[in-house]
Amino acid sequence: MSSPSKRREMDLMKLMMSDYKVEMINDGMQEFYVEFHGPKDSPYQGGLWRIRVELPDAYPYKSPSIGFVNKIYHPNVDEMSGSVCLDVINQTWSPMFDLVNVFEVFLPQLLLYPNPSDPLNGEAAALMMRDKGAYEQRVKGNDRSNRVL
Repeated sequence: MSSPSKRREMDLMKLMMSDYKVEMINDGMQEFYVEFHGPKDSPYQGGLWRIRVELPDAYPYKSPSIGFVNKIYHPNVDEMSGSVCLDVINQTWSPMFDLVNVFEVFLPQLLLYPNPSDPLNGEAAALMMRDKGAYEQRVKGNDRSNRVL
């Protein structure tokens, strides 16, 4: 790859070609929203979230910043800011990953396999560990009220 800006353009085009609805925030290619559907076979199935993505100048050598714009009830997502606690994105990012990986692998894995032992939302983590059924009902209740339209 010749430069980070070319890689950014390529990854963004690849994401758009993968049937994701992408909305640019400004004229540059560094900030945008992506519509993300909850993964099948999870309490988040049927949900639709707007994800804010910010690509740093050093992308792909530095990880993108990812956050949920509309509310999601999850142990590893801060309920107020929408920040995502995702090790692969935050600590183990590699230039081998791209934006499609974020939306087809990393975020679905986060929703399918929450980690209540490393929470950003302590209440969700505690409920998940104490009563998984009640946690899933709460997720489904939040999901219905927080769809992107």
